[in-house]
Amino acid sequence: MTITYREAIRTAVREALTRDSRVFLMGEDVGRYGGAYAVSKGLLAEFGPERIRDTPLSESAFVGAGIGAALAGMRPIVEVMTVNFSLLALDQIVNNAATIRHMSGGQFSIPVVIRMATGAGRQLAAQHAHSLEGWYAHIPGLRIVAPATLEDARGMLWTALEDPDPVLIFEHQVLYNMEGQLAEHAGAVDIDRAAVRRDGTDVSLITYGGSLGKTLQAAEALAGDGISAEVVDLRTLRPLDMPVILSSVTKTRRAVIVDEGWKSGSLAAEISARLVEQAFYELDAPIARVCSAEVPIPYPKHLEDAAVPQPAGIVAAARQTLGRRG
Repeated sequence: MTITYREAIRTAVREALTRDSRVFLMGEDVGRYGGAYAVSKGLLAEFGPERIRDTPLSESAFVGAGIGAALAGMRPIVEVMTVNFSLLALDQIVNNAATIRHMSGGQFSIPVVIRMATGAGRQLAAQHAHSLEGWYAHIPGLRIVAPATLEDARGMLWTALEDPDPVLIFEHQVLYNMEGQLAEHAGAVDIDRAAVRRDGTDVSLITYGGSLGKTLQAAEALAGDGISAEVVDLRTLRPLDMPVILSSVTKTRRAVIVDEGWKSGSLAAEISARLVEQAFYELDAPIARVCSAEVPIPYPKHLEDAAVPQPAGIVAAARQTLGRRG
């Protein structure tokens, strides 16, 4: 069937609500308004205000309520409007959700799922469009996932709800309108493994989330030059699936990491370091990184496009690792 990324997530939420009476959705405007990105449209009428809960405009309060509900045995899905706003709930996420299992000696778990939009590309400017998932990937006790395909948008939620620990799902804003074919009975998917989205032999392009489509475009352009690029979709940012990454890079002997976060202190920097630590002698060229410019995301479209990774920049980086110019 033909479906959008937004509809795939809505289907996943609906299935979870139907499947388990402990599941409920809470967040700003998720009820009567239908969600900031229309993901929860129609769910209030279907499931009622006990299961689809509009919250006050206080991320710290409603994320904390979600953590408390998870401690009490519920399976909350907490929707935060954008990753920038999640910073108002950092104390709850980092100091509570991520640590309670450890601090209780394993007596308590926090099976909460926190969904949020991330990334640039819709002219929402600097307070609504940053890619901060790499920050959260720094924190032990959290699982960080970034669905980039319809299958993952549809299937990651249920798997996340079955996890006894907190899972943060980052949905890139530019993907909500992405449309494609999805099997009608598509179900839960793995959230432990990276996926090779395109096989190749000359260079590994490693990416995730909203940059996957651009990276596949770059791989297609490189193929026109006779360069075979392998595309690895990380899917889970914490814990990283290093065996898949290492297998790809060991085969191609070159790596380009595409990460919409800023280069300084980035997830791309972490992957680069691990490759140097674990596969240094397999590399035939320095690792390349294509990241966002070190600026707040601009509002004007031409500046926003210039600030974040684009296919042409990925192609140029790949060509450079192969010693090619032009």
